[in-house]
Amino acid sequence: MSDQPERSAEETRTLLLETVARLPNLPGVYRYFDGDGNLLYVGKARELKKRVSSYFQKNLASPRTALMVERIARLETTITRTEAEALLLENNLIKMQQPRYNILFRDDKSYPYLKITGQDFPRMAYYRGAVDKKNQYFGPFPSGWAVKESMQILQKVFLLRTCEDSVYANRTRPCLLHQIHRCSAPCVGLIEKDDYALDVENAAKFLRGRQTEVLEALQAKMMAYAEELNFEQAAVVRNQITALSRVLQQQSMDTGSETDIDIIAVVVQGGRACVNLAMVRGGRHLGDRAYFPTHVDSAPAEGESLAAEVLKAFIAQHYIDKFVPASLIVNTEFDDPELMLALMAQCGHRINLIFQPQGPRRQWLEMAHKGAEIALARLLSEQGSQQTRTRQLIEVLGVEVEDIDSFRVECFDISHTQGEATQASCVVFHHHAMQNGEYRRYNINDITPGDDYAAMRQVLQRRYEKVANGDGVMPDVVLIDGGKGQVEMARQVFTELGLDISLIVGVAKGEGRKVGLETLVFVDGRSAQELGKESGALMLVAQIRDEAHRFAITGMRAKRAKARQTSRLEEIEGIGAKRRQKLLTRFGGLRGVMDASIEELASVEGISRQLAEDIYKQLH
Repeated sequence: MSDQPERSAEETRTLLLETVARLPNLPGVYRYFDGDGNLLYVGKARELKKRVSSYFQKNLASPRTALMVERIARLETTITRTEAEALLLENNLIKMQQPRYNILFRDDKSYPYLKITGQDFPRMAYYRGAVDKKNQYFGPFPSGWAVKESMQILQKVFLLRTCEDSVYANRTRPCLLHQIHRCSAPCVGLIEKDDYALDVENAAKFLRGRQTEVLEALQAKMMAYAEELNFEQAAVVRNQITALSRVLQQQSMDTGSETDIDIIAVVVQGGRACVNLAMVRGGRHLGDRAYFPTHVDSAPAEGESLAAEVLKAFIAQHYIDKFVPASLIVNTEFDDPELMLALMAQCGHRINLIFQPQGPRRQWLEMAHKGAEIALARLLSEQGSQQTRTRQLIEVLGVEVEDIDSFRVECFDISHTQGEATQASCVVFHHHAMQNGEYRRYNINDITPGDDYAAMRQVLQRRYEKVANGDGVMPDVVLIDGGKGQVEMARQVFTELGLDISLIVGVAKGEGRKVGLETLVFVDGRSAQELGKESGALMLVAQIRDEAHRFAITGMRAKRAKARQTSRLEEIEGIGAKRRQKLLTRFGGLRGVMDASIEELASVEGISRQLAEDIYKQLH
């Protein structure tokens, strides 16, 4: 609520303008709130007073901006030392608080990298997460497929190892990858440390786009071996040159340059937008990825300027904590020197914006733009179909929802194997789609094994007890994968917590568990309802129910496998937690322990010969 609700609209606007007049000409972030205290918009500025004042001019170019300004009742500002700091703060606030009038992009930290470790004989690996200075990281890549393709190239050309350290440390003979010429087998000493280090260096150069330099170095190396009459080693290098030449020939049509470039195409249509990002790393075109921002229909811009606002929002939110290449090729012109200066201050190098590329770069941009059009058309088509299903389900259930886009369903399922490793799942359907980031698993304890009713009671109590106490979001529908028994258990929990039992809907399986024969079960006096195979509402219910089942069963299987692995070692007398951990670490898991010989088991610290024999007998 507003701090002073008794003020009239005129008094509120007068105080607001006085606040604007007192703002300093310093960099910072501004936030607009409505009369109920809801955050409307977050922005940054090189000069706060100049930027904020522009919103309160009599004639605003955009009707959407004017609509937002009419709702502003209060503003807050934060002074920063630099514009780069303002950019960082602005986007952190946007991601955390999701203001109504800001264009929002999902906080995607899932970009994969190719990692080369910093060991004596480095390993290359597929990697997601925070980077450090101990290892080398190449990327980011637009998809996991692009990383794996690059790893295959490095295996063919430079024969780098990919095995886990626990496997590498315990090899006694070369693995299959060496036999098919994909690894130089450093694990058993078939390559010298210096030679392997040179292969790693050449692989890093290749990933950075210095392919010609790598090729020349390999040719010089091959000639040196030949002059020394070391024809076997010369043949190995020759094979590397052949493989590399083949790769370069395949990619010669892709880029024609040895640089890092991002190509960004924006398409706005039907109240939605698509930003298609294509990546070139080290001169190799790695593919693209489409993004679909939200709040586009509320953004304070229209027409061509809306596309520019979407592009600026993407550049700010996407690159704020990620690698920024030296060149960005875009299909929409915009003028925001403050944004680019802040990004350059953050990344430490110049960023070249290219609006009208020529030659191959023009073709890349046209391909990215076409990809954006196709992705957006697909989204609008799927969205229409999914919205229809959502609306049909709302009508079937008789739910009162102000905004169909905010309709929220939470679905629960129980999974176990004859009472072992019981887990409950909760999946969420919201904004016409499954929201994977909101899924939850619950370990079920202290119940009679196999008692699904008790398991359902426990998970519902744990999930909605907080909501009943005012902490959390209550869905519009609570979907229970089960018939009258499970639904009755849900009714009891909701009654005890003082929640609305009409939200509970059970999905009872039909004869033979056939899809299309399910029945919806209610607890508020309504009769059970069969929807029929052709019902769009049933298709949506089945989609949500099946996702809950999938999520529950995969969690249960992982829990069961972990418990069984641990328990087999726990059953051996003399194997405590520390020795068990040493064994699993040394051999990379229970399978490695089972494959180890008595001598190998006895080589582990704390494992005597007698204990090694006991372990071997117990596991075989």
